[in-house]
Amino acid sequence: MPTSTLRSQLEKDGFVVVRSLLNAAQLQQLRSAAERTTSLATSGSWPHVRTVGKQFPPWTWKPGVGIWGVQHLLNPALPDSDIFAASYFGDEVLGVAKELLGPCSDDELVMELYNLLVRPSDGADFELRWHRDDIPAEASAEEELERLNEPAWHAQWNLALCDGDESLIVVPGSHARARTEQERVADPFEPNMPNQLVVRLDAGDVVFYNNNILHRGRYDGSRERLSLHGSVGHVAGGRLRARNVLQHGLGKWVDSCDFSSLDEKQRARAEGMRARLVKLGRESGEVGYSLTG
Repeated sequence: MPTSTLRSQLEKDGFVVVRSLLNAAQLQQLRSAAERTTSLATSGSWPHVRTVGKQFPPWTWKPGVGIWGVQHLLNPALPDSDIFAASYFGDEVLGVAKELLGPCSDDELVMELYNLLVRPSDGADFELRWHRDDIPAEASAEEELERLNEPAWHAQWNLALCDGDESLIVVPGSHARARTEQERVADPFEPNMPNQLVVRLDAGDVVFYNNNILHRGRYDGSRERLSLHGSVGHVAGGRLRARNVLQHGLGKWVDSCDFSSLDEKQRARAEGMRARLVKLGRESGEVGYSLTG
């Protein structure tokens, strides 16, 4: 049974919004780092990106292709990885995540994904189709329920660094049921799904959501967007979480992470979470991709 108001809301609706999680100084530091990182990516100096026109991994960048996201903020090769690591392993986000996951302790957390979602760099609008992150659209109602009835074992979030972020659209409660027939036959980009809700965030607000809630993204090419998109796992998730995480290629650099810039508490937390991710990778082998397209 839920042990907190936040967890109760997450279990009921499939998402929960926490307002003003970061202070002004934290926001300014992260926004500056995000702007520098976006500039690196759009210039081709950081090839780990999400490209316009493709929703799911793998992505391959080439000159002239717009991007809608930047991958691997914790990769030590990224100039601002220290700043992003301090935000990922800090108490602000992980304090909420631990409450949603149990509550649980640092020793049960697994390092997962940390990326940046941005305004399409080509200036054009871009939309993601309705989906659940780890259940294909072709799944039957029975297959959906089989997966949805398993524990989630993760906390996933979007943390806005700009005001007026309205990119995430969800169908509240859909994480706990199979799709209706209307949802199942709807256009993949249906603009008015029954009971849909646009999640509005201002700078410093964060939405945590079950990644198998029915949701989509809408990227406005005319509106600035810088949102930190992360996830953290629970050690009990094991192979259930492996594909969601390892399909993004973390195994290529996770062993080289350097957390020496973090304070003692954060460093101990980070090293433990990284070690549990490495263990997961070794035990899981080749995981493939959750979705295609």
